[in-house]
Amino acid sequence: MDKVAEAALADAEAIVSGGGNALIVENFGDAPFYKDRVPAHTVAAVTTILTKLRDQFPKIPIGVNILRNDAAAALGIAAVTCADFIRVNIHSGLYATDQGLIEGRAHETLRLRESLRSRVLIFADVAVKHASPLDRRDIGELARETAGRGGADAIILTGARTGAQTSSAELSNVHAAVKCPVIIGSGITPEDIENYTKADGFIVGTYLKYSGDVHRAVDIERVRALVKAVKRLRRNRR
Repeated sequence: MDKVAEAALADAEAIVSGGGNALIVENFGDAPFYKDRVPAHTVAAVTTILTKLRDQFPKIPIGVNILRNDAAAALGIAAVTCADFIRVNIHSGLYATDQGLIEGRAHETLRLRESLRSRVLIFADVAVKHASPLDRRDIGELARETAGRGGADAIILTGARTGAQTSSAELSNVHAAVKCPVIIGSGITPEDIENYTKADGFIVGTYLKYSGDVHRAVDIERVRALVKAVKRLRRNRR
């Protein structure tokens, strides 16, 4: 755990020093993932790392995602560590995934948040990577259901897999369908960010790593390049 914490703090330092304005922690190294509930030691490990990050970066928004889809664990960790948001890969609907069929538990997640008296925000994926929705309705309709009846505070869109480009057409569709923020969750690089002018935020992992290898450490020069591109995008939107 000492090595894990050291690596996490180094990555976070590179992101913050490079101009990134938020952090998200997930158990990405646990693949192949548990379908829903993760073991107690996973919860303990992520809580430990998140506590260290909160101590090191008290003013930076921090989120947590417990893969593959343990929203209850993510929410519990976020509540006790004063994190700001959770990411839920499958918040509503039914998806075929590499872990099998996964059903959203929006009803449980929102009631748990209420019982914890928590203000943690719920960022929910729609048509998440490495999965296929069994509901074949238009992605705008799926997003409307997730944000409306599902009560998500923001919608995340991704490509088909880790690091894959997100469809700009799907972004336009979802942006028109919901009133909450829409975040791009995969495939962002400085070169293609101009295709996502309607996005309200970006979650970036693969590009920020040395040589674009998701299993390597964060490269501060890549962080700076991406932040520069985001600032340029914001100027062009005004």
